[in-house]
Amino acid sequence: MEVTVDVRRSSHQRAADDNQRIVHRPPLHHPSVWGDFFLGFRPWTPTQCASMKEAEAKKEEVRKTIRDSAADDLPLKLELIDSLQRLGLDYHYTKEIDDLLLGIHGGDDREGRDLHTTALRFYLLRKNGFHVPPDVFEKFRDAGGNIACNGDIKSLLAVYNAAHVRTRGEETLDRAIVSTGELLQLTLEDQPSLCPSILFDQVRHTLETPLFRRPKRVEARRYISVYKKMSTRNEAILELAKMDFRILQSLYCEELKALTVWWKDLQLQDHLSFARDRMVEMHFWMLGVLFEPQHSYGRIMLTKLFTFVSIFDDIYDSYSTLEESKLLTRAMERWDEEAAEQLPGYMKFFYSKVLATVNAIEQDLKLQGRKHAHYVKKLLIDATRCYYKEAEWREEGCAPATVEEHLLFSVPSSCCMHVPCLAFVSMGASSDAIDWAMAYPKIIRASCVVGRVINDIASHERERDQQQRVTSTVEACMEENKYIAKEDAYRKLRELIEESWMDISKERCRRLMPAAPLLETVVDATRMLDFLYKDHADSYTLAHSLKEIVDSIYVDPI
Repeated sequence: MEVTVDVRRSSHQRAADDNQRIVHRPPLHHPSVWGDFFLGFRPWTPTQCASMKEAEAKKEEVRKTIRDSAADDLPLKLELIDSLQRLGLDYHYTKEIDDLLLGIHGGDDREGRDLHTTALRFYLLRKNGFHVPPDVFEKFRDAGGNIACNGDIKSLLAVYNAAHVRTRGEETLDRAIVSTGELLQLTLEDQPSLCPSILFDQVRHTLETPLFRRPKRVEARRYISVYKKMSTRNEAILELAKMDFRILQSLYCEELKALTVWWKDLQLQDHLSFARDRMVEMHFWMLGVLFEPQHSYGRIMLTKLFTFVSIFDDIYDSYSTLEESKLLTRAMERWDEEAAEQLPGYMKFFYSKVLATVNAIEQDLKLQGRKHAHYVKKLLIDATRCYYKEAEWREEGCAPATVEEHLLFSVPSSCCMHVPCLAFVSMGASSDAIDWAMAYPKIIRASCVVGRVINDIASHERERDQQQRVTSTVEACMEENKYIAKEDAYRKLRELIEESWMDISKERCRRLMPAAPLLETVVDATRMLDFLYKDHADSYTLAHSLKEIVDSIYVDPI
């Protein structure tokens, strides 16, 4: 991209401009709520944390349980798979669980199944990429066309979760979300009738976030507490879940210790006081995309890169002039130290740190045998180009007439595509898979739409309160539909979010496509977007709202 700039300002003029920003524009965001906490924190002493030998022994005990379950009846097999996945243990047993699911998918579709079993089977198969038609619910529909649960809360929960892996045009599931949701809401208003109380918590959590959309580590932390209260629990599975959580918690804290040292050494807050200091929250975000222990370097790499992307976002979106945005974009495209000479003072130091960090990451990836390390630089440059295009569009003041026109600009600048793509790079994916993802296939675009729109809804009021120029999908939706009340736009945009989740569900079931093994990474990235920005809350920016959940993943004992 050719960028024309005026670089005639003197160094004194640039310094004056920087000082003027500091005086007249206070920091836009809160500082870190963590500081140096993880430099000295250890979540477990060696005696409290299970040894790897103990964990391996328990892992094999559970493996035998899974293999023996092949002879069990369908409800028991489904409950076992569901428990392992919700406890965050399924990554140890990928082949065993896939074999069970293959058998369940190809098994006899008997008429005698109860509603709970039918719904759980439907949910687990679809969630794991197997196509199942919604007509399995036909025999449970009442005269009004709704799935009849007859007041059974367990079945209501199962149907509600199953309906949230629907695709477009599945009217039975559309209706099921409404009808079961209303009945579940009524149970919350009649809490004393729920016995045991654990069921009340499950209803509340399900209405807040359907099971398919919950980030895996967040759900594992919560479900361990639920599972240990269940009379049907398997003690070996429960013990392994607690051991595994502690082992991973220790690993995550070691990563944050190393990242805190890196972040302090950068000294960026001394030069970019306006930018969000969110390194810990970014690690939590990336942990939601890749949580397994073998992806430790991937989490560190993604945290570093997207901490930079967050700063780029603050520069382009809230701080720099359009001229400065051009300068930074051109410098990124050149990718050499000499390009920094034309940058204003507050950008120059940051630019040098970006180059040094990314070059080091590329070398690390090459040493690990990752053949496509060059995509790291390519994707970061692409992110800055997207930010610049949006800044230019914003400066021109040409508001799009429709939400779809808005998304043509704002989907790329959401950088939601860049998260799974860079995760693919860290995982050693093929160039075909990475190129496929960078071309915005349907599942990637749907994920980006979820991220873009849910972010716009969450930040809309804050941006208006801060008197920032609001050019979000909310404004486009109000203009397109002639809405006066913002709540009408929120409602309409939530319909778009739901349609995007339907597209994700459909694409997740395309198991034979080239990037099929990587699709779960895209879904996980979308789950984190939903978690961070739902309910009108920009939890990444307003990091105090994340403190309790981050504590539960990294700090609190289990």
